Amino acid sequence: MHPTRLANEIRFHDQQAAQRARTFAQQPHRLRFADGDYLDHAVWIAPAMAWLGELAGRQVLDLGCGHGMAAVVLARRGAAVTACDISAGYLAEARARAEANGVTVRCVRAAGEALPFADASFDCIWGAAVLHHLDLDRAVPELWRVLKPGGRAVFCEPWGGNPLLALARRWLPYPGKARTPDEQPLNHAHLRRLAETFDRVEYTGYELLGMLGRLGARGRLLGRLRQLDEWLLVRCPRWQRYGRYVVVRLTRAHGCDHAHGCDRDRDRDRAADCA
Repeated sequence: MHPTRLANEIRFHDQQAAQRARTFAQQPHRLRFADGDYLDHAVWIAPAMAWLGELAGRQVLDLGCGHGMAAVVLARRGAAVTACDISAGYLAEARARAEANGVTVRCVRAAGEALPFADASFDCIWGAAVLHHLDLDRAVPELWRVLKPGGRAVFCEPWGGNPLLALARRWLPYPGKARTPDEQPLNHAHLRRLAETFDRVEYTGYELLGMLGRLGARGRLLGRLRQLDEWLLVRCPRWQRYGRYVVVRLTRAHGCDHAHGCDRDRDRDRAADCA
């Protein structure tokens, strides 16, 4: 990542963390939470984490851990969790949250483009809204390197395939959401870049009609919109390309060195098909 871009990212996230820290200093009980508070706050979180499979005894990297809620949930499931972030402020919150919830989480400050871990360190990698902040040309090889053969990585990311949503993100008020200067939602080119390195790339789009919740839809109306999403996006998967979020699932095959040309044609075709 370019030094200026990295500095901007660190400054932005440290400022966010500082605002949150003032709240927790006054109300430390808010650091404690139930798994459902995290897993159910967006429709894609629970199925994305379930895809990682059995986590007991596994080494798991939470990349871009932010507030640390995912790290705590992963640790409660028996994983040995390493939480990684560029923000010292967010790492402080992640440590405090782990302590408040009675779990152990190792916290490491690092950028996704230069991970300070040995090759094949992790069985699984989790990331929520982190890839779209990174220079993928540098970050993707690092992710592949630290993931064990046979390992899985899953990322939940804002999706840029809906032109109307792109306009709304640019021009309409977006309550509770600020952005760094260089971030951009994931797009088709990013998926193709992932498919160049990983042995299997799968993805599922979420929240087409349900994205109206960002414009004020609540209660029974929002529930109905989410039900329609579930029906529509399963039966007409091509509509997933217009959703607000995408869950990207990556696999590193057993005994395969991507530098020696593994057969990924099917997965490249899959990534290209969404374009």
